[in-house]
Amino acid sequence: MRVKVQKIESFRDLEGNIGKRIELVQEDMTPRFAIRPESEEARIVQDMVRTLQQQIPLFSIQSQVVMPKIILFLTEREYEDLGVDFDVNQVYDVELSGHSMKFKKIH
Repeated sequence: MRVKVQKIESFRDLEGNIGKRIELVQEDMTPRFAIRPESEEARIVQDMVRTLQQQIPLFSIQSQVVMPKIILFLTEREYEDLGVDFDVNQVYDVELSGHSMKFKKIH
């Protein structure tokens, strides 16, 4: 399955160990097609809305609800042992096999 890193947060477990919470969402495999309006006025409005979405994150409108596919709670040691440097918005192919999980970074 293909996932994207949605969020990375720090946390402290019950024993006081510092760790990371990594939220992975399923990456949409279907291409999104841009709909170009018929009239010039509608195109201008669409371009203005697109510009606002890029410049003002709060104005951003999501077309679908994103549900986490995998949430990892790892101590700093576990994170280092995993050997994957997660970055927000980075995409990975995840292979589940037997009792293991493998991450392959997509460039």
